[in-house]
Amino acid sequence: MKLNIKNETGILKKVVLGQPKSNGKVPTLDECYDAKSYYILQNDTYPTQEEITNEIEQFKSVLEKYNVEIFRPEIIGNCNQVFARDVAFVIDDKMVVSNLIPDREEEQNAYINIFEQINWRDLIKLPESVHIEGGDVMPWNDFLFVGTYYGDDYAKYKTARTNKAAVRLLKEYFPEKRVLDLELNKNDKDPFKGILHLDCTFNIVGNDKCIIYKKGFKKESDYHLLVGLFGKENCFEITDQEMFEMNPNIFSISPKVVVSDSAFTRMNEQLRKWGITVEEIKYREISKMGGLLRCSTMPLVRE
Repeated sequence: MKLNIKNETGILKKVVLGQPKSNGKVPTLDECYDAKSYYILQNDTYPTQEEITNEIEQFKSVLEKYNVEIFRPEIIGNCNQVFARDVAFVIDDKMVVSNLIPDREEEQNAYINIFEQINWRDLIKLPESVHIEGGDVMPWNDFLFVGTYYGDDYAKYKTARTNKAAVRLLKEYFPEKRVLDLELNKNDKDPFKGILHLDCTFNIVGNDKCIIYKKGFKKESDYHLLVGLFGKENCFEITDQEMFEMNPNIFSISPKVVVSDSAFTRMNEQLRKWGITVEEIKYREISKMGGLLRCSTMPLVRE
């Protein structure tokens, strides 16, 4: 397979979609590795296997409508495999195989069937000291946006997924890219105070538009840098509640088509004003596990 991912919104041809078939038992609070799941277990009902499957099937139907070739990981019994984005990610014609947190390491075993279709020279495997997950990496042509956390207490946070060593290595592997490291606020238990991945506070749509949450960035200067790049008129600013509901984590099939949650009424209206077709589906239950539509995918080829 010849990989090709230059940005977030090129016409999608091939994608890996997460697997909902054998999620296993509801986690305990101690087993949660993101703040949203922790919050849901304390305040709401954790999603059932049937609800998760129904929502991913809706997503799959939309991808098929646009003739996207869909790959699936093998099923691992009693393992949450919904969020394919973090297992590996593609930049240009290379796939970077992530170093996942220990709680999620077994997920990568399900992707051997996909890795085997890629030339070994195009697979980048990282040293153990390099921590990175795909939700923190967002290519945009000559730019590479990377969510990270540089605090001395990095090891304290389960939600700190991409470290300084990862940013350094991406700069080495992709020297032609302008790599912008964006430090995120972290909190393991309160999803209103911390950001799991970059795509939970920022995302790109169309050719030159973005969705952004100011309070997600540890440094306000990073927020202003992004607004300066895209232009204030091209930035849709979301509220605290919209961040909690995971508004930024939508998925582009092309510059003209996005898949979004039907609950995101204010944002979906703005996307349509920008001339973007919004394919609405229900994804409320999956959002309770700390991810949404972008998290559920691993794009392999875009035009």
